[in-house]
Amino acid sequence: MSPENRSPAIAAAIILAGAALVIYFLPAIVLWIGNFSPALGFAVGAALLLSFFLVFWLRARYQQRHKR
Repeated sequence: MSPENRSPAIAAAIILAGAALVIYFLPAIVLWIGNFSPALGFAVGAALLLSFFLVFWLRARYQQRHKR
């Protein structure tokens, strides 16, 4: 693996590891927050799931800007 390919691979691995941790603990987090407010539990769960896609979307935009 060349040095140019190593940095994106490490970044993607870190992002995926973080997402895996969030998804692993997501049911416990949502149920705990859902004890206070079911709507808030839903909102937090949806935000955590959407943040996974938001990180990759932001990374793609960053790479498009700095590729030129």
